[in-house]
Amino acid sequence: MNKKIECYNPVIYMLRSMVGLIFIVFVSLVALVGFSYYLSETPDKTIYYFFNGPFLSLYDFGNMINMAVPLIIGGLGISLAFRSGSMNIGGEGQLYFGALIATLTVIALEPLGRAGAVIAIFVAMMSSGILAGISGVLRYRWNTNVLITSFLISNAVVLIVNYLITGPFDDPLTNLFSTQPIPETAELSYILPPSNLNTSLIVAVAAVFIIHALMYRSRTGFELRMYGDNPRFAKYAGVNVMYYQIMPMFVSGAMYALAGSLSIFGTYHATIKDFSSGMGWNALAVALIARYRPFAVIPAALFFAYIESGARSAMLYSDVTFELSSIVQATVFFLVSSVTLQRLGLKKRRI
Repeated sequence: MNKKIECYNPVIYMLRSMVGLIFIVFVSLVALVGFSYYLSETPDKTIYYFFNGPFLSLYDFGNMINMAVPLIIGGLGISLAFRSGSMNIGGEGQLYFGALIATLTVIALEPLGRAGAVIAIFVAMMSSGILAGISGVLRYRWNTNVLITSFLISNAVVLIVNYLITGPFDDPLTNLFSTQPIPETAELSYILPPSNLNTSLIVAVAAVFIIHALMYRSRTGFELRMYGDNPRFAKYAGVNVMYYQIMPMFVSGAMYALAGSLSIFGTYHATIKDFSSGMGWNALAVALIARYRPFAVIPAALFFAYIESGARSAMLYSDVTFELSSIVQATVFFLVSSVTLQRLGLKKRRI
């Protein structure tokens, strides 16, 4: 019996992925234009400031890049987990929890200065890593659905963190629901003042290279991708099933905590109630657009940051609300998860 064997061609796969990405961007921007004419009394003005707003000043441009930093780091964590077959959708709670742990730790370690900040980030990454790793342990022990457990744990953690911020750790000296500010010695240096862009960008770029090397230049990454593509085959090949059910979830949670910690140390300087709302879901969409490829996470995160920054400019200078960006982001989220795009060539990558 003759059977045609289809060989994996990385160039063709990349081109197909690019077609899918361009299609996503095109349809999303068309939706933006359509909703602008429907929702705004001055649609031309709205569209102008949406597309050009992020580039009108160094302040706007720097803030746009800064918005992309946590999405890059969170997207890397999601990419690692998804390539192993672990559907971690608990990023909202993991990022929020990590930010609070980093804030409280660095405040307690204020006498240590910069060393205290490094320790605080490490503690936060371990804490959120364990939080995400619980879902991996439950999957290994009782074959529970990681998607459900990570989501439920995340929702519970968000409520707990909100209680801690508005209760025991609330700062009475501010009108916001937030913790005390972090020490000045823990604040990251600005790169493009007066914008909020800071040295966390360097960490994000370095993380891209590290995660890429882990996924595609190491034995661990090869086994991880093998397990994600075919768990049964990987098991018969001698891959440690327990390790690759727990480790990717742990690393994913730790990356989310890193994103939250750097957001506090570089931008907010205190954990403000609900400051991270939407970051976890946006990082998930970034990973989906990037098809779990570390280097592709950067342009995908910049695209999402561009949408959010453009929506803020349109809100300031025209008559639309900030929800315009949510509409566009929802369109992107729908498209990247649709079966239609899967048929355009965004198929699961072979080993």
